[in-house]
Amino acid sequence: MEKLWSPWRSKYIESLGEKEDGDNCIFCEAAKNDVNDPENLLVHKGELTFSLLNLYPYNNGHLMIIPFRHIGDLDGLSEQEGSEIFKELQLARRTLIDISHPQGFNIGANLGRVSGAGIDEHIHFHIVPRWSGDTNFMPVLGEVKVISQELKETKLKLLNAYKRLK
Repeated sequence: MEKLWSPWRSKYIESLGEKEDGDNCIFCEAAKNDVNDPENLLVHKGELTFSLLNLYPYNNGHLMIIPFRHIGDLDGLSEQEGSEIFKELQLARRTLIDISHPQGFNIGANLGRVSGAGIDEHIHFHIVPRWSGDTNFMPVLGEVKVISQELKETKLKLLNAYKRLK
């Protein structure tokens, strides 16, 4: 079996440290931010969830949908939270189509540290826009992931799209 290495990802996981019961949880802290502040990655707030650009994206526009409530387990989500998460994933998809015209998406959650969750104590769902040919040799040979747009620029485009499409 061949292995595909992504060393840039381990730097992210190692930087997280251990959190307890929402103390110093980066998602709980991010939820307190103002969407309109250009210095954070928050792009949308719903009633029970919020949407945040991933600081270490797999592709431009990689978003996470996160419940405000600090919970680490899928079964602990309320019906209302689950419903809003799905609606927010749909809205995120529409906004990403509006600003960058992806040809597909990866949508999912990594449940538990062994599944790849860098932050496993606060459940979150990823939506990653995809384009034909968006994977290449750079992460494998160069240990570099190429992201073609700065996060602040992506955030501004997303904020405008969320306002239009809500």
